Amino acid sequence: MATISSAHEFPDADTLLDRHPLPGYLRDNVRPGLTMLLASMAEDRDLNANGHARALHIVNDDLSRLKAIADDRARYPDIADVEIRQPLFILGLPRCGTSFLHALMDGDPQIRTPLMWEVAEPSPPPEAATADTDPRIARFDAHLRAQLGADADELLKAHPLGAKIPQECGSFMTTSFQSSNPCMFQKLPRFYDWFKGIDATFRYEVHKMWLQHLGWRHPGKHWVLKIQEHMYKLPALRSVYPDAIFIQPHRDPTTVIASISQLISVIRGPSYDDLDLHALGAEFLQLWWDGVKCSMDYRKAHPDLPIHDMRYKDLVADPVATIRAAYDHFGWNFTPDSKAGILGWLHDNPAGKHGPRSYTLADYGLTTDQVSDRFAEYIETYRAYI
Repeated sequence: MATISSAHEFPDADTLLDRHPLPGYLRDNVRPGLTMLLASMAEDRDLNANGHARALHIVNDDLSRLKAIADDRARYPDIADVEIRQPLFILGLPRCGTSFLHALMDGDPQIRTPLMWEVAEPSPPPEAATADTDPRIARFDAHLRAQLGADADELLKAHPLGAKIPQECGSFMTTSFQSSNPCMFQKLPRFYDWFKGIDATFRYEVHKMWLQHLGWRHPGKHWVLKIQEHMYKLPALRSVYPDAIFIQPHRDPTTVIASISQLISVIRGPSYDDLDLHALGAEFLQLWWDGVKCSMDYRKAHPDLPIHDMRYKDLVADPVATIRAAYDHFGWNFTPDSKAGILGWLHDNPAGKHGPRSYTLADYGLTTDQVSDRFAEYIETYRAYI
């Protein structure tokens, strides 16, 4: 039997769980996904030494952060009583304005989003009184620049990064080991196939633990959340958040697939000596379609889903009016401070702030016809919004 080289060896799940002891319920539910993830990581023979170290660091960090949440929850039992009312989830394909919308809405004082520094170092629970002065803010920004080095500039062209930038749910749902987020960093076909078939209710229980933790001493009127992979698991999401509401921006898939493929190539690049861009393009063309298809099927079966569809073009052309329309749809109060927050973010973050990006579908072995064919059902269903 062939053996895996030492560069690709990973500890087993129980060894890592022993290093990060969790309460029984969490340990029992983390173990299946952690086991599958480690096995899938070990199968990636193209991973270089840096990629191996990076993958193992991410796994240990996820376990450490989940333990921090669990320990604080035991230390402060009131956290478990925090109510999460009508959270708003932003759905949709990547590069269709979801991060832009998330950041703009975060400018509204009524809105609470998970921030990057809070998710990176959650314990002790953040407090409203030190929301601008907590030492973890400066620590996060310094760590980010040190870790990314030259890659930081390229990533900033495509995706906002910084301590006080809203963080995607994937960065804390990974602590449940029921998230597809690891697939952004590494080729994990077996783990991805497993992920598609799971129920994922546990990950939303962990998701809710995070929101309760972050909101305990720093609440907001409305939680606004986002990550593309919510599209895969809407039944599980709604089982934990039955009053959840949704916004889905739409954009032509032929425009977004090249953009997200370029971003993933930058994220994965340090882990591989020779990154096959054509294979990456094929992988993510299918991955994004899988999520869209799941959400489309769910929406067809649940026409009463409380969701507001939005044109990406409208969001870019007139963010204030487009977001106001979403507030009106859900009966939220759009205040003068809401408008000021949106305009303030736009002033501080002009388009192209970090420089232009360059990419084409051909770079990833794809054509417009291939993308249009794969997303034909989506394009036909949401043509009015594209």
